[in-house]
Amino acid sequence: MAIANSDMRLVIAGAGGRMGRTLIHAIAATKGVTLAGAIEAAGSAVIGRDTGELAGLGANGIKVVSDAAPLLKSADGLIEFTLPAATLALAELSANAGIVHVIGTTGHSAVEEAVIAKAASHAPMVKSGNMSLGVNLLAALVKRVAQTLGEDYDIEILEMHHNKKIDAPSGTALMFGRAAAQGRQLNLDARSARGRDGMTGARKAGDIGFASLRGGTVVGDHSVIFAGPAERIELTHRAEDRMIFARGALHAALWARGKKPGLYSMADVLGLMDF
Repeated sequence: MAIANSDMRLVIAGAGGRMGRTLIHAIAATKGVTLAGAIEAAGSAVIGRDTGELAGLGANGIKVVSDAAPLLKSADGLIEFTLPAATLALAELSANAGIVHVIGTTGHSAVEEAVIAKAASHAPMVKSGNMSLGVNLLAALVKRVAQTLGEDYDIEILEMHHNKKIDAPSGTALMFGRAAAQGRQLNLDARSARGRDGMTGARKAGDIGFASLRGGTVVGDHSVIFAGPAERIELTHRAEDRMIFARGALHAALWARGKKPGLYSMADVLGLMDF
């Protein structure tokens, strides 16, 4: 493992995807970090490809491989935007290696979340529904507004993403929902309204509603609406480039270096836990 004052050696999982390629770009442009390896699922068309060429940077000599374990043994951290099942396998490997693991993957079940939390008892892991610094600041604001306004202000969360996204509501929308629920001391699972069709009846006071739109190449738009008597408060974030998520993930990795094992969030990284 590299010494503490050297560049942080990072492995990227899901290197062939949109976020993987963006992360390779971000690492090349960021001081204090270096690309130590890249992983893709066995059978991927990018296995064996040069990561620099894959990301449009020119050859860098680092090839995409499918075997993560050898790379992680000599790395300081792993960043992954993959699939829920892949996160579980990678979390076990990160725990065994005792390295930083930044999880940008969304859509995990409650059982999968528990597996990740167990793995985090052996290594520092940062997990967030969104790695954007702006989104995480907005989540803190959502919590504060929900805490301040009473149930006569209905909470609705609207999100839109590109037509290739496979989970809904988005991890970011759920993060905003959890923030609002915490502000009102509610159980989000019990008070979510995620599907309205036909004769649904009047809206239940205190529920937190979700609506998901899919289309085109939208990187990610989110709005949290507090609809009260004769007025609305809308908190909105629009992502224009995936680079904001990559920069946030690198920020999280550098923050987590040297931290004790545990499951952290971007609120921890940004010091927003008491906001």
